[in-house]
Amino acid sequence: MMSENEEHGSILEKINEKIHEYKHSSSSSSSDSDDDKKPKKSKKKKLFGRKHPLHRVLGGGKAADLVLWRNKQTSGSILAGVTVIWLLFEGIGYHLLTFLCHALIVFLTVCFVWSNAASFINRSPPKFPELILSEVHCLKFAHIMRKEINEAFFTLRNIASGKDLKTYLTSIAVLWFISILGGCFSFLTLSYTIFLMAYTLPMLYEKYEDQVDVVGEKALVEIKKQYAVLDAKLLSKIPMLSEKKQH
Repeated sequence: MMSENEEHGSILEKINEKIHEYKHSSSSSSSDSDDDKKPKKSKKKKLFGRKHPLHRVLGGGKAADLVLWRNKQTSGSILAGVTVIWLLFEGIGYHLLTFLCHALIVFLTVCFVWSNAASFINRSPPKFPELILSEVHCLKFAHIMRKEINEAFFTLRNIASGKDLKTYLTSIAVLWFISILGGCFSFLTLSYTIFLMAYTLPMLYEKYEDQVDVVGEKALVEIKKQYAVLDAKLLSKIPMLSEKKQH
């Protein structure tokens, strides 16, 4: 009897182990199937193939913080100051030389009066920082400017020598567009508009990044299609461009 009971108990244990193994395998397979059913998140394409955050693309320093309006009070104050200056020149008809002289007169007068009156009102006189341009910074700036100017001269020489028809046509189109804008707006208004766009568009793009990326991707695809049509109908028939493509 004892042997039969032991045998019966071992059989029940084996059955329980099999049931446990079956439940474990079924639960794992179901979880795997659920994972397979879950839609995989596709990596969204950034505008112009950007791989880094916008703050890092803009340099990641204080300038990027200002353009992206990390401190709204500081960025708003700069925008308000530039707008006031633009209104003084464009609306009231203030001249640049007059504005600079008046600003210096006010600044020097306030500082002179404050420095002399500080001892009478028991206040410390203003401390002015010692501004000195270091030779290293001047040489670095000159090196950067020299490089940019040389690249501009090299591009102009290539365009004028007739070696690159595509760059020539692009330059003519850009210059023609700028000349049209120059006829519609004054140089000061055009400069203020460019500043306003450069100062606000990055912040708006960061805020609506996903929507802009989708629209921008569609626009780039459409531009490539139109360029392909233009290339097939016109540019490929120009001898200079067709010879370059063959090479």
